[in-house]
Amino acid sequence: MKLKTSDLKNKNLLIYGLGTTGKSVLRYFRKKKFKQYSVWDDDNCIRKSNKIKITRKRFIKNIDKYDYIIISPGINLKQQLSNKTLNKISNKVITDLDLFFLQNKKVKTIAITGTNGKSTTCKILEHVLKKNKKKVNLCGNIGRPILDQKIYTNSNVIIELSSFQLFYSKFLKLDISMILNLKKDHIDWHSSFKKYKEAKFRIFRNQKKSSHALLNEKGLIKYYNKNKFIPKLKKTLFSNIKNLRFESQHLNSKVNKENLSFVFDTIKLLGINKKNFITSLKNYKGLEHRQEYFHKIGKTKFINDSKATNFESAKNAISNYKNIYWIVGGQPKINEIFSLKRLKKNILKAYIIGNHQSFFKQKLHNQIDIIISKNLKKALKDISYDIRINNKVEDKTVLLSPASASFDQFRNFEDRGNIFKKIVRSYGKKSF
Repeated sequence: MKLKTSDLKNKNLLIYGLGTTGKSVLRYFRKKKFKQYSVWDDDNCIRKSNKIKITRKRFIKNIDKYDYIIISPGINLKQQLSNKTLNKISNKVITDLDLFFLQNKKVKTIAITGTNGKSTTCKILEHVLKKNKKKVNLCGNIGRPILDQKIYTNSNVIIELSSFQLFYSKFLKLDISMILNLKKDHIDWHSSFKKYKEAKFRIFRNQKKSSHALLNEKGLIKYYNKNKFIPKLKKTLFSNIKNLRFESQHLNSKVNKENLSFVFDTIKLLGINKKNFITSLKNYKGLEHRQEYFHKIGKTKFINDSKATNFESAKNAISNYKNIYWIVGGQPKINEIFSLKRLKKNILKAYIIGNHQSFFKQKLHNQIDIIISKNLKKALKDISYDIRINNKVEDKTVLLSPASASFDQFRNFEDRGNIFKKIVRSYGKKSF
């Protein structure tokens, strides 16, 4: 399927979803003076506020009449449409990223995906490139939508890609692509781990022989070779930077050393040497809500890892600290196996919050000491009590790493993390 941006102006187009991405597509169409397009959102309130008067029944009936459907990431068409309708439109569904690649800009594109660590790796790479005087744009699943950004010729465009974006995108032509890791996640959306993996590996589709693919897990490398992807494969070695020490404590954790190994291999491809790489990271500060060390009272440090929306991500945080009072709970990923094994020794006690307490109690009660705290404020009160009666333990860590989504009690993971920090700062001095 071939398509040019100029061809789209003569097509009948649909913007499906009016969140951040959909609105940016709408602005793009207006800027480019597109004429033939419609908008739709499954949320009735959004339809009313945007004066979309067509009924859902009529929309479904006419959806196959559109030449292309630009979908917002996260919308699961399998839940919204019948199989018959899906079969009719599957080749027509594209993304805002596809619209960018159809412009054929002369830029270097670097795409990052994986189950955990995508945003952190993107931000570290952006930081290093900027420190080395490179033009950089950061977009995709992080930052401003790509169609809202002014992208100059010869810029390095870093794109964080979710499995949803990869599943729908058809025109991505990436110069450097990488999968950081792959664990069971979003199975409810993709229906199986196999399909989740297939979506992630679409990052290598459409690449040229001169492009680069970065992987470090044996299983992923085996899958890559078995499926005979075209670009040059580079095995990213953790050993390249394992023994390096950085000023930022955030960067010296095992998980971030693994992320840094991908950044290191990428910057070498872009002509930046090891010395400049290390120098660039002197001032780096970690992202909010990703193992964010934000407060200390006496010998107790507080870590906000609200972005840990699955158990594998929470395990990464637990492995980096000792004497942990662990706040866990929220909207769980049902198929996850909560096995702490050697990490149990790092945890003094777990404090379960959220609306799915019985789920987490069942998963954890035979492994570690737990208490049902219900919400963040009560969890911190329970922790302060336990710290006072257990005052022989030094260098304690209060860790919010929920291993679950936030939507049962919060707007999103940022809201959860910000409320945690606010409670700690306002209530902490009196209590710890």
